[in-house]
Amino acid sequence: MLKLDLSKQSLKFVQNLPPKQFRQVLNKILALMSDPYPTDSIKLTGSPYKRTDIGEYRIIYNVEDDCVKVYYTGKRNDADVYKLLKKG
Repeated sequence: MLKLDLSKQSLKFVQNLPPKQFRQVLNKILALMSDPYPTDSIKLTGSPYKRTDIGEYRIIYNVEDDCVKVYYTGKRNDADVYKLLKKG
């Protein structure tokens, strides 16, 4: 099983979700530790990152060595996801 590295932004976002969505998103993030390439994951064009969705939320992550690094978690149709990734 892989390790998990959750960014501060992702942790803060998940902690502020309503209980039902909190469980759904957290379960999806934890599932990435055992299956980092689920069937719904998509590699982002021009970027080393992958994305996966759970309901109306998007998880941006990358697998490095033995660690799943979650960089961003947010609303699916929120363009801020890509702006943050460009800033690096």
